[in-house]
Amino acid sequence: MFDEIMEKFEGSPSQQAVIRLLLERGFSVNDEGRVVSGGIEIPNTGIAREIGVDRRVVDSTTDVILEDHELRRIFQNISQVPSLMDLAPVLDLTVLTITPDDAEQEGIVATVTGTLATNGISIRQTISEDPEFTDEPKLYLITDQDLPGEVITELRDLEFVRKIELQ
Repeated sequence: MFDEIMEKFEGSPSQQAVIRLLLERGFSVNDEGRVVSGGIEIPNTGIAREIGVDRRVVDSTTDVILEDHELRRIFQNISQVPSLMDLAPVLDLTVLTITPDDAEQEGIVATVTGTLATNGISIRQTISEDPEFTDEPKLYLITDQDLPGEVITELRDLEFVRKIELQ
């Protein structure tokens, strides 16, 4: 799906940057063509500044979104999910990041969460990036305790794990 969306903007890398930001941040586009998060409007100048484009690029991108039935359905229904990842250091939480070899493989989330549960580790939040919307999707698990070395080793030895990071 991500590739199909990006193809609609293949002639404009600047518009693709706007689309990527909207998807990454979970921003939607309302009927007036304004970028919003819930009911809060995000100024186009702020979006443009964030990705280094002119404000008019944001305007033209939202115009295209509203004119395309499929894009309109996607971008009027996307929403943000609050994440504990940035709060982890403040709240003394542990963030486990797993990068799989193939994010479309079945059972990744179930296997990882099952491994943690078997080892008595409670999960506060799980966020998995969609392989359709991200080039290198990751699985993030936030726990309220440190992970013992043997659990990290057990996770690292799973067949689908390419990389593990702890924060």
